Amino acid sequence: MYEVQIKELVKVIAQALVDHPEQIMVNEISGHQMSVIELRAAKEDLGKIIGKEGRNADAIRTVANAVAMKLKKRVIIEILG
Repeated sequence: MYEVQIKELVKVIAQALVDHPEQIMVNEISGHQMSVIELRAAKEDLGKIIGKEGRNADAIRTVANAVAMKLKKRVIIEILG
């Protein structure tokens, strides 16, 4: 239940940051204790998702990990162009 919510949460946050929200794609590879979430965006929007000095990316990872702690899981977010 929470895995789906984490995936959707990452998608909503990313769509709010970019100019082309329709091009945001989120894929989840789920394991027993860890999930990998792949976030894909248009090349011109990558800078907005990553943010200055990686601040936006760090904030997205922090929020996702806070939700994942309820499940005693670990979440890794990979940002792909």
